[in-house]
Amino acid sequence: MKALFDKVSYQCSKTVTESYSTSFTLATKMLSSSIRSDIYNIYGFVRFADEIVDSFDLYDKEKLFNQFEASMKDALEQRISLNPILNSFQHTYHKYEIPYELVAAFMKSMRMDLYKNVYRTDEEYREYIYGSADVVGLMCLKVFVKGDIDKYNSLKETAMALGSAFQKVNFLRDLKSDFEDLNRSYFPNTDLAMLDEASKTRIVNEIKADFQLAYKGILQLPNEAKFGVYTAYKYYYKLLKKLQRTPSLEIRKVRIRVPNYEKFGLLAKSYVNYKLNLV
Repeated sequence: MKALFDKVSYQCSKTVTESYSTSFTLATKMLSSSIRSDIYNIYGFVRFADEIVDSFDLYDKEKLFNQFEASMKDALEQRISLNPILNSFQHTYHKYEIPYELVAAFMKSMRMDLYKNVYRTDEEYREYIYGSADVVGLMCLKVFVKGDIDKYNSLKETAMALGSAFQKVNFLRDLKSDFEDLNRSYFPNTDLAMLDEASKTRIVNEIKADFQLAYKGILQLPNEAKFGVYTAYKYYYKLLKKLQRTPSLEIRKVRIRVPNYEKFGLLAKSYVNYKLNLV
């Protein structure tokens, strides 16, 4: 019956992904079925940790985070957890021999969100990005290359760049809620209360450089992963271009989105490019 419990756990991680992110779900469905469940398992874990520090304002968030972290460590050590999200994550963690240092770096950045609101230096900014995004890209890369250490090492830099690009786009898109609701300011040397076009352009150009490096790695991914990652890349790049065209004043007031009909259009175009070997 353990197999049934594991099946239920994997389904829970899939449900979390589908409930929290339509765009990530769409991209994950473009992955090979042989790795799709493992990406859901990673997303479920990182989403739950992120939700604790972002959403549970009526509760003792630090206490909840400590409990979650302790349960995560127990799950990795015992290779089982009664928390289905952690049970599914530990399966993927062990299956692909994900280095614990990646998990620890992620949890460190999530913990920073409990008490740190402003990132004033490039060093602080890079440390947070690495833990909150780059290492998630590396966890997924472990799955994509199916344990091929040489392939993993050759693609590490580009996977981190893609994680950085996705996170920075999220920061720019969610600027209003991060700044007004959570009182957070991630971009160093930038007054988000007075975000101007020059500051926005600098941020956009930084993200474009990340995307440029990341694309080189996408071209080298195994076929099981390439189309799904390329789909996510195209979606986030589309979102970045919308943010670039949006006046900085409006970004401070509303959350910019890519409508569903545009997402499906991107999917169709991505599929054509993939089938024509343009990717």
